[in-house]
Amino acid sequence: MTQQQARAGLLIMVAVTIGGAADSVIVRLLAGEIPAMQIGFTRALFGVVALAPLIARRPEILRTSARWSHVLRAALKLVSLVLLFAALQRAPLATVTAIGFASPLFVALGAWLVLSEVPDGFRSAGLMLGFAGIVVILGPALGEAQGPALMLALGSAVTTAAIQLMLKVMGRADGALTLVAWNLIASVPLALLPAALVWVWPSPLQWGLLAAQGVIGTACQLGVTRALQLADASLVAPVDFLRLPFVALAAWLVFAELPPPATFLGGAMVFAAVMVLSLAARRPRRAEGRG
Repeated sequence: MTQQQARAGLLIMVAVTIGGAADSVIVRLLAGEIPAMQIGFTRALFGVVALAPLIARRPEILRTSARWSHVLRAALKLVSLVLLFAALQRAPLATVTAIGFASPLFVALGAWLVLSEVPDGFRSAGLMLGFAGIVVILGPALGEAQGPALMLALGSAVTTAAIQLMLKVMGRADGALTLVAWNLIASVPLALLPAALVWVWPSPLQWGLLAAQGVIGTACQLGVTRALQLADASLVAPVDFLRLPFVALAAWLVFAELPPPATFLGGAMVFAAVMVLSLAARRPRRAEGRG
């Protein structure tokens, strides 16, 4: 990894975080008019359209021996997105975003419970700090009207963690582009019937927003893939936390929405916890049986 590659990877990741903030704003603009399930369908549909030129040039990215695993992952991803969209439509954008950063905590917890990856003291401290951060974020809102919406955001984070645990296995056989392509392609038929049951015909402006969201979502997925090709994950992954100030700024400019201070305090705690887990993952484990 050269310095130029590292810089390019960081810039791409910053662009991805800005795209994520724009995605959140679009979902809120459609709130109360377009159901979350319908947004999930159109996001996948326009995402496939945006990805079609790449698939046409490189059809080999569709080769896989794990089609049903891709379908299951797409179903979980659809659930995660719909929960997230429903939360974004009902709760402060920055608060929902901060809760979403908890996914790595649930990945570490799931790896312990499902994959028997027992955490050491360093990882345990990171998990405790992170879950304390979640409590700080959720605490002021649980007794208010937005409390249920924030629980949807937490459910989205848990589902995203389940997907990431699947990717620990699927990523050994399929490349990142294959994972992106199959996720979008499988999501379209999975979301079609549920979206049809709640369908509201969008206005021309809403169609434009839905199309833009699909393109942005696909561009962000490809951007993350490219950033990780150019620079180490330990360098680019923390940049994703810039989404919180970007989303907070966008929410203030577009909706005059200010998140409570607990959002930033809890978000900082979750960020610190994820950094602790990231550092712990790079530490060599002691050999078993060494006294």
